[in-house]
Amino acid sequence: MLRKLVIEAIGAFFLVLTIGLVVTQPSVGALAPLAIGGVLMVLVYAGGHISGAHYNPAVTLAVLIRGKATGAELVGYWIAQVAGAVFAALLLSVFTERVATPDVSPPVAPALLAEFLFTFALAYVVLNVATARGTAGNSNYGLAIGFTVTAGAWAVGGISGGAFNPAVAVGITIMGLSAPGFIWVFFVGNFLGAAAAALLFNALQLGEDKPTTATVREQPELAPAATTGGTR
Repeated sequence: MLRKLVIEAIGAFFLVLTIGLVVTQPSVGALAPLAIGGVLMVLVYAGGHISGAHYNPAVTLAVLIRGKATGAELVGYWIAQVAGAVFAALLLSVFTERVATPDVSPPVAPALLAEFLFTFALAYVVLNVATARGTAGNSNYGLAIGFTVTAGAWAVGGISGGAFNPAVAVGITIMGLSAPGFIWVFFVGNFLGAAAAALLFNALQLGEDKPTTATVREQPELAPAATTGGTR
């Protein structure tokens, strides 16, 4: 368990530090989402075989609902993820001047919807590429997860800030990149989006090796062929 928590803290640390550095450097500009998605991608590849490479309390919640994590892991992961994010936020001042906290927060309703939708998308992708038997052993899961965040940041970064991650929300709030009074929008949108993705995943049995065109009556007969590699 300890090494899993260390991996989660390291991943959250470098993710949040990268966000802080690229957002506070004007020269990065529109390429910031690519850097953020890129660092998430490599961190997922680096830690996926040990901790699952969540680096995100909302993703951990989705994995718990999916049935692939325990309550103890949930609490431990959350603590490690937030600790890594806080340390990164505090370290940012070594590299750049502290940013003034924005006086104006984005409109709540569009921001809440944006965070919900793209956290849903992130958790949906994670569950399908990293926890489903039908995609076990694939080598593209890190790329899929990283580019989901990249796409989300480009799509709604200007609407909500594009956190999709409660630990990131804590980090950018400490950094002064988001107003403290706005953090609840991230928490509500992120946790609800991840929970909705996990509930849908379970309801549709997306983790099972069953062709989606098969009826309920046909599934028991087709499952053995899928598990032996006949269908994917």
